[in-house]
Amino acid sequence: MRRRLAGRRRGGGRPPLPPGFATIWTTVALDLVGFGIILPVLPLYAERFGARPATIGLLLASFSVAQLLFAPVWGSVSDRIGRKPVLVLSLVGTAVGSLVTGLAGSLPLLFAGRILDGMSGASVSVAQASVADLAPPQERARLFGLLGAAFGVGFVAGPALGALAALGGRRLPFLLAAGVAGVNAVAAIRRLPETNPDRARPAEPAEPGRSAAVSGTGSPTLPVRTGLTRLLVIAFSSLVAFSAFEATFALFGEKRLSFGPASTGLVFTAVGVVLVVVQTTLVRPTVARLGESATLRLALAVNAAGLAVLAVTHSWLVLVPALAALVVGQGLAQPSITSVVSGRARAGQRGRALGIQQSAGGLARVVGPIAGGLLFQHAGTGSPFLAGALVMVVCALAVHR
Repeated sequence: MRRRLAGRRRGGGRPPLPPGFATIWTTVALDLVGFGIILPVLPLYAERFGARPATIGLLLASFSVAQLLFAPVWGSVSDRIGRKPVLVLSLVGTAVGSLVTGLAGSLPLLFAGRILDGMSGASVSVAQASVADLAPPQERARLFGLLGAAFGVGFVAGPALGALAALGGRRLPFLLAAGVAGVNAVAAIRRLPETNPDRARPAEPAEPGRSAAVSGTGSPTLPVRTGLTRLLVIAFSSLVAFSAFEATFALFGEKRLSFGPASTGLVFTAVGVVLVVVQTTLVRPTVARLGESATLRLALAVNAAGLAVLAVTHSWLVLVPALAALVVGQGLAQPSITSVVSGRARAGQRGRALGIQQSAGGLARVVGPIAGGLLFQHAGTGSPFLAGALVMVVCALAVHR
């Protein structure tokens, strides 16, 4: 009986994770834990240097702008010299940036620490490229979903650790973040595999008639520009719509449903938990049944439905299914579009392509809240969600073409 059950698990269960994936996942999760430690306490820390709200906003934005500019650069570098050295360098830069932030004695040094940390923030796109190097095409979306769950772990554990560390002094959270990044860098030097196919093994002579656009997994891929521009526009536009929802939901909940801070916080916590569950459990079976592109189309359509229903919501009875649709759609969309982008890029250009996608995502998280706030103020309470639903529909149609 036991043998039969074991055979079923081997035959019908999920395939094992590729060697090295667990180390990549842990590296990203710990990096995001460090980021989560800093983010909630940084505004209060900056106030001690005389920073006013507008300056604090610029301080927070400086990290994102630096990351937006340098993510494609580090992605391209990882294509040339390998993923591992870039990831290690990123972690070392994060440790130094956090240390400078924690030891800063003036506002300019505080900006220098955050900009250095943002410039070093290549871990996500390069880690995604590492996963794309390791994953067979049929498992790519599943592994990106699991990698996405590392974000949830980081943003749950990080703020909790930061709050506890703040009890020991205003500088301690930043020193703790620096320590986490430093230990992570040492562990990466010892344990992180090199996955770049051009660096992980000697180059093989090309066979006669063999296409140069064959990836390390043995499956043909398209040149880096073919179809990628449209995919990157889709990634940018859909994230603009989703981040507009994130930025205006608290105001929406207050006006429509009389939410307070506790209620809003509870909703966002539930959204984060469900997002992790979707990415770890639903991505693989959905992609296995529908394929990557069809899953992406479905996810964007479900997002559109969730946003459209949310726009007319006035009660909990309607709010719950609207949010459920939106979270399921987003949980399927993010790993699917990353998987499609990495699959369209040649093996030697994955880092660059995913770095550009990360930059597009960073820009979307700047544009989305601004657009959502303007629509909320000037066009009505539900207008950011109606506009977002329309954007999602256009994106779904663009994927279909």
